[in-house]
Amino acid sequence: MKYVEKGIISNIVYDAFRKKLGEVSISEQLSWRNSLRHMYNVLNTPTIPDDSGIAIEYRLPYTSKRVDFIISGKNTDNSEHAMIVELKQWQEAKTVKGKNSIVKTYVGNAEREVTHPSYQAWSYSKTLQEYNKIVQEENITLHPCAFLHNYLIVGKDPIIDEEFFEIIREAPIFTQADAKKLRSFIAKYIKRVMIILLFFA
Repeated sequence: MKYVEKGIISNIVYDAFRKKLGEVSISEQLSWRNSLRHMYNVLNTPTIPDDSGIAIEYRLPYTSKRVDFIISGKNTDNSEHAMIVELKQWQEAKTVKGKNSIVKTYVGNAEREVTHPSYQAWSYSKTLQEYNKIVQEENITLHPCAFLHNYLIVGKDPIIDEEFFEIIREAPIFTQADAKKLRSFIAKYIKRVMIILLFFA
């Protein structure tokens, strides 16, 4: 939170990323700066503990895929939870008929077919459940979701097309107007700090 306030969060993430995983493009560094400011707004509340566990760009076991943002902690019943947040800077999406969990949007200087963000977050949670020992042994409950902080839903938007209803139920999607809803979703499960944070190692 203090690194976002100081305007150096992307520098902090970049230094840690470079040491552990190697170089990263300028565009991705800019995406950190933008998206993490929006996550700051979500987390800037007394309802979410200041000492909650945070992981940024967490690399999934046995893959090259990375989870954008994870926040962990405990509920009032002492159960352990981790919120998996897929961050997107998208502003619009188009339906791709005949291709399961695929949409079309503008990324990488071109319009491309990509995985629906709710499906992406859900698949990350399944990978962690299957391959992360701490998640298994400590019975950590995972809650995937997607935060499209630049996306404004208008009418029957393709990003919430009925063909995605099932996966959106598994991994809710939050857009530009939903920062408070995402905050409430996180605060529903993260109320106390988690003692075991080795999950992020």
